[in-house]
Amino acid sequence: MPELPEVETVRRGLEELVLNKKIKDIRVLYSKTIINEETEFIEKLTNKTIKKIDRRGKYLLFRFSSDLTMISHLRMEGKYFVEPSTKEVEKHTHVVFDFTDGTSLRYNDVRKFGRMQLVKTGMEMQTAGLAKLGPEPKEETFIVEDFSKNLKRRKKAIKNALLDQTIVAGLGNIYADEVLWMSKIHPETPANKLTEEEIEVLRDNIIKELALATEAGGTTIRSYTDAFRHSGGFQFSLHAYQRTGDPCERCGTPIQRIVVGQRGTHFCPKCQVVKSWKF
Repeated sequence: MPELPEVETVRRGLEELVLNKKIKDIRVLYSKTIINEETEFIEKLTNKTIKKIDRRGKYLLFRFSSDLTMISHLRMEGKYFVEPSTKEVEKHTHVVFDFTDGTSLRYNDVRKFGRMQLVKTGMEMQTAGLAKLGPEPKEETFIVEDFSKNLKRRKKAIKNALLDQTIVAGLGNIYADEVLWMSKIHPETPANKLTEEEIEVLRDNIIKELALATEAGGTTIRSYTDAFRHSGGFQFSLHAYQRTGDPCERCGTPIQRIVVGQRGTHFCPKCQVVKSWKF
């Protein structure tokens, strides 16, 4: 699933490609992609112009004229491309937005899990998913005291806590493994057993790692590409994720893989040790 760096990279690319373009027609080829009633969705967006594209967590927010916002979640493998409207539609393309300039924005999704929802601008943060999102992982919004309070209320493994979008928005499996490796925290450590020092280090590494990954264009493990069909570049900078058997960059111990909360999890058994806790 695209995580914050990948979604932000897609957003930046789309702003270069489709900003201020006016929709002439919409072709819905897989109706389940649209949460709204399909006819209403098409009618409301026809003749509307894309004014801005924002992001919140892993969600894209397309801002249209007439105070309309389309919420888009890429889920597992959703992608946006821009092509001439006359070009043949590729397999797995589910929605096509044809513009008045002869180009089209195409949503492609092999797994068919991605969704779009049209709402009145200002109502998007009240929708399911967005309403309970945690803070963006930035210095000014991701407050260490709040992060600590949230973790102290949770007994589940810290790996699972980091995937909880109500605690911090945008982290997924890849970057959760990475920031735990950077912070020397075992992924099965109960969230409420982390020390204040560990929490502060973890928070700082989350901010740092996601910023670096975003500047590198995200991480391509299987199929992720941006709006220009470019792969990400951060996969060459990963320390732990999918590096099972490779020597740890700090100590040389082979990286191990375990399953935490039904997610494949990668860590160094020497640097990220399991501590003893008194319950």
